[in-house]
Amino acid sequence: MLIRIRQALQWLSFLLFISQLICNTSFADVGTAARYGPPFLPTTCYGNDPTQFPSSNLFAAAGDGIWDNGASCGRQYLVRCISASEPGTCEPEQTIQIRIVDYALQLESTPSVSGTTIVLSETAFRTIANSTATLINVEFQQ
Repeated sequence: MLIRIRQALQWLSFLLFISQLICNTSFADVGTAARYGPPFLPTTCYGNDPTQFPSSNLFAAAGDGIWDNGASCGRQYLVRCISASEPGTCEPEQTIQIRIVDYALQLESTPSVSGTTIVLSETAFRTIANSTATLINVEFQQ
């Protein structure tokens, strides 16, 4: 009887360990992304400083969902397109690293769609999706 209880506890411990492993393997969030073009200055995060933009031009403005009262300024995210209303829009093999430089609600230029999780620069958007799209679904991870 004691052996069976011990075996049951071992199995329970094993199953608990496996469930924790499965639950903790996904750290990415899902949201929507739009695109925007120039003018990019000034930005809410860094004003008129042109050095805020990465040389790759892979940058973005944070929507309300990730803005965090400005704490998102300078954060870097891995972003990939996962779907869109138009089939074939996403570049499924492309994941980019972007830097947050602005707040989506205070952009100097108008985004392709308002109210998204993130607004990508034209270069960033074209890297992961067809440039004719206005809105995509993205997976992103800080």
